[in-house]
Amino acid sequence: MIVDSALYQSGVRVKNGGDISDLVDEAKSNGGFVWVGLSEPSQDEFDHVVGELNFHPLAVEDAVNAQQRPKIEEYGGLTFFVIKTVFYNESRSEITTGELICFVDTHFIVIVRHGEGSPLATVRADIESRPEFLTQGPFAVLHAVADKVIDSYTEIAAELENDVVALETKVFGGNRQTFSQEIYFLKRELIEYRHAIEPLVLPLQKLVSETYSATPEAVKPFFRDTLDHLLRACEHASGMDSLLSSALQADLAHIQVRQNEDVRKISAWVALAAGPTMVAGIYGMNFDNMPELHWRYGYFLVLTVVTTFSLGLLYKFKKEKWL
Repeated sequence: MIVDSALYQSGVRVKNGGDISDLVDEAKSNGGFVWVGLSEPSQDEFDHVVGELNFHPLAVEDAVNAQQRPKIEEYGGLTFFVIKTVFYNESRSEITTGELICFVDTHFIVIVRHGEGSPLATVRADIESRPEFLTQGPFAVLHAVADKVIDSYTEIAAELENDVVALETKVFGGNRQTFSQEIYFLKRELIEYRHAIEPLVLPLQKLVSETYSATPEAVKPFFRDTLDHLLRACEHASGMDSLLSSALQADLAHIQVRQNEDVRKISAWVALAAGPTMVAGIYGMNFDNMPELHWRYGYFLVLTVVTTFSLGLLYKFKKEKWL
């Protein structure tokens, strides 16, 4: 469905709604551009809205079916730009992604949204309050959209970092429980986050390159600033990924250490039980000719030897901190 559509001239909205093709023809005749926003259109809806703009079939297929990586392509003067939107459910530590598929031409920009992600209502309101920037045309709108989405990347990175730090604190908190499962699930969400943001670097680099003439020179510095924000978000995500890998290794090492401690304790208790068991086994064989078998103090001597042996082992294990 159409979320919003309008004709802009001299950086000001002059006409709302109407037939998209007619608006584009007016923009070509009198200057300005058309900004159309669509949300998860079907093939029929997309054809009805922008069918007369003659988009490339491959671009139309991508716009309707979604599931695209961030990328930039050109189809006969039309710039096709895909950016991933990211949403983080902190209560479930779960990343979900959506897509913004942008068709950018000299006199129009069509943005198709799929899935969850940053709402663009505030983007339109914000850029409409800056008519001097909006006069730069559709690429100014594309920058505003990309900048809004990348700002959300930074916010999500901060939320992810809080979860990573909290998990790291648990791992090194001295508890005997393991957190490998939590680390794995958080690492999986972080990987999905990285898959959403890192491929966007190359499309933005192309937009700001000197060889790409479609981007107005006045807009390129703004894209460079946005690219810098994206690179910082990617570095932040990479650092968190490394930190989670280290935390997972540390958690596994703690498990191994605790297992070694348990084995030492078990071995110590077995050793403590070995002496009395050996003596009891010998004197339980019921032979007639055994030392101290008929001696008056034999029983007490055996108990003394067993007790002394056990206490000696207990002292040794305590000293070595096995028990």
